[in-house]
Amino acid sequence: MTPTAQELLRTTAVRLAPDPDKNPLVPRIADGRARTRTIGLLALEQRHVIPSDRRSFQHLARRAAESKDLESAAFFDTLADGESLARERLNPLFDACGVGKSEAATYEPQPGCQAYPAYVSWLALNGDPADVVLALTANFAAWGQCCATVARGLRDHYGFADEACGFFDLFAEPAPDVDRQALAAVQAGLERGRVTAAHLRFGRLLGHYEEMFWSTLAGCDEGR
Repeated sequence: MTPTAQELLRTTAVRLAPDPDKNPLVPRIADGRARTRTIGLLALEQRHVIPSDRRSFQHLARRAAESKDLESAAFFDTLADGESLARERLNPLFDACGVGKSEAATYEPQPGCQAYPAYVSWLALNGDPADVVLALTANFAAWGQCCATVARGLRDHYGFADEACGFFDLFAEPAPDVDRQALAAVQAGLERGRVTAAHLRFGRLLGHYEEMFWSTLAGCDEGR
C-alpha cells in the first residue's frame, strides 16, 4: 500500500533522525562548557552557509516551477525567504560573541562546515524537487532540535539576550506554514509518481554533512 504524504514525512524523519548523544558540540553548549569563541565560529560559518542555501533554494524553486510542480516551488520559495531572515539575525549573535565586522568580512570558512551547503547546491542541480523536500524536511527536524538546545544553553549559561539567540530561535520555533507546504509538495509528488527512494539517500548524506559541521566546530572548541 502506498503511504500517505503525512506518513512518508513522518517515517522519513524517523529513519533519518541522528543520535543526539553523538553530537560532539551541542551538549557542550547546553551545559556551558563550550567556549564563547566557538559559538562565534558557528556564526561565522553560518554567514557563508546562509547565502549558499538561499541561492540553492531559489534554484530549486525555479526548477520546480518549470516542471509545473508549483507545490514544491512554494516550499522552496519559503525556505529562501527564511534564509534572508536568518542572515539578519546573525548580527546580534556576532555582537554577543565579540565578532567584529572586519573578522566577519575576512573569515575563511572551514571545509568541514561548508560540506553541507555544497551538497545542498548539488541537490539543487540534480535532485528531483519532491525528493529534496522529503530529505530537507527530515534534516530540518534534527537541526531545529539542536537549535532549541543551543538557544537554551546560551540563555542559561552564557547570559545571551533574546536578540542574540534569535538566529537559533528562528529554526527552533514551529513552522506550520512550511509544514503545510511540505505536505502539499510530497502529496503532489506522490500523485505524479515523482517520489523515489532517492530521498533517503539525499537525507542520509545531508545528515552526515551536518555531523561534519558540528564535529568541525567541536574540534575547534577542543583546540584541534
